[in-house]
Amino acid sequence: MRAVVTGGAGFIGSHLVDALVARGDEVTVIDDLSTGRRELVPPQARLVEHDVRVPFEVEADVVFHLAAQADVGTSMQRPSFDAEVNVVGTVNALEAARGSGAHLVLASTGGAIYGDVTGPATEHDELRPVSAYGVAKVAAEAYVAAWNRIHTNGHVCLRFADVYGPRQSSSLEGGVVAIFLERLGRGEETLIFGDGAQTRDFVHVDDVVAALLAAADHRGGVYNVGSGVETSVSALYALCAEIVGSKQPPTYAEARPGDARRSVLDCSRAHGELGWRAGLDLEAGLLGTWESFRKE
Repeated sequence: MRAVVTGGAGFIGSHLVDALVARGDEVTVIDDLSTGRRELVPPQARLVEHDVRVPFEVEADVVFHLAAQADVGTSMQRPSFDAEVNVVGTVNALEAARGSGAHLVLASTGGAIYGDVTGPATEHDELRPVSAYGVAKVAAEAYVAAWNRIHTNGHVCLRFADVYGPRQSSSLEGGVVAIFLERLGRGEETLIFGDGAQTRDFVHVDDVVAALLAAADHRGGVYNVGSGVETSVSALYALCAEIVGSKQPPTYAEARPGDARRSVLDCSRAHGELGWRAGLDLEAGLLGTWESFRKE
């Protein structure tokens, strides 16, 4: 298969590229390297440096569109930039896929798109984003749905929960696992914004890659991709501290605008229709992530 991965030099994208290369696919990475890292692209893949805000062309059977502005704080401070990357970039990816007759899989968001929830969110639930990032992803999904209607495509949207794992950057606020592990490992002050009772659904990057590969063979649909398990930020911190071997308590700070209070996904549709479900529990995933950080 000829596969294009936008954002393929980034956290999730590089893991996907590795999986595609391992199974013998012809892989092209499109990345402007603003947050991605050249060294994460394996030599078997072709790297094209390009900003997805500018139209581009591809020759592919499938386009995995992972390039994104994924920092909630940045989206609140620079909403127009966030929209350029996440909305205009998606339109450009759709048009590139259409020009090549390729299937497209969009990496969307579950936590930011549903907003505050009262229980595990399903794909039928109302979308009530509380950040500019979430709003842009709603718009991106709307374009995918419209292109499916207008051009009779079968593109797929995957709504990711909070993804964590090796190669995640601690420079972005969404990388809370990387932030906790790195700062605890260095003995540095570790902040929790809010009271720590806010919850998230943490899913390992390997499980996310498996969902992306499953979606490449599926025509149409919107699917939640998460563990389905709700974990408070304070509980996550305690797990990370135990794994690192630290007794350092966190420092609590004022809650940030755009952060949902509660976030967890119902992923039964992905299990029923894609044959996918998360396989790695949080403690095992954190342990593997910590071991990978120690080797860097």
